[in-house]
Amino acid sequence: MELGQDQKLLFIGDSITDCGRESDPEGLGDGYVRMIRDYLYVRHPELTLQCHNRGVSGETIMDLKSRWQEDVIALGPNWLTVSIGINDEWKEVSIEEYRRAYEELLTETKDRTGASLILMETTIISENPYDGKNERLKPYNAVIRETAERFNAVLVPQNRQFDDYLRKQHGKVLTLDQVHMNSTGNWLIALNWLKACGLA
Repeated sequence: MELGQDQKLLFIGDSITDCGRESDPEGLGDGYVRMIRDYLYVRHPELTLQCHNRGVSGETIMDLKSRWQEDVIALGPNWLTVSIGINDEWKEVSIEEYRRAYEELLTETKDRTGASLILMETTIISENPYDGKNERLKPYNAVIRETAERFNAVLVPQNRQFDDYLRKQHGKVLTLDQVHMNSTGNWLIALNWLKACGLA
C-alpha cells in the first residue's frame, strides 16, 4: 500500500467498524478506524489524508448493498476497507448469497471508482479459542480470502491473528462481550491492518 497526497481511505462494515461514529464530532468513532487514522497522521505528517468511517451496527453484506451507492461510490475512495461477516453468520445469510453480494459490490467499486481494496477477515464471536464458536465463521472467512485473491486485494487475516493471540495470551481481554472490542481489541485490529498494508 502506497499512500499519496489527498487520498481518501474509507472503512465500511458493521459495529466492529462503527464504534460510535455518529456521536463523534469527527465521525470516526473510538475504535480501530480512529487508531489507524491517528497512526497515519503521526507517521506521515507530510500527507493530507481523508479517513471516512461508514460502519453501521448490526449490518450484514445485504445491508451494505442498500447503501453502497451513497456510502462508497459517491465518496470515490482511493482505498476501501471492508469488514463484514459476523452478523451474516448470526442472521444466517447463506454462503452463496454472501459470496455473490460481496463480489457484486467489489466489481461495482472497481468499475466506478478504481479504488484499491483491503478486505478484512471477521474477528471473533468468542474469546475462548477452544469452545468451537469461532468455527462457525470459517465459511465466511474462506469466501473473504477467495474474494481477496480474485480482486487482487490486500487481505487482513484478522480471524487467524485473533485466534493466534488468544491461544498465546495470559489473562488479557480483547472484547466487552465476546464480540465488541475494548481498546486492546481495537489496537489488535488496527495493528493487523497496518501490518497487512505494509505500514507498520
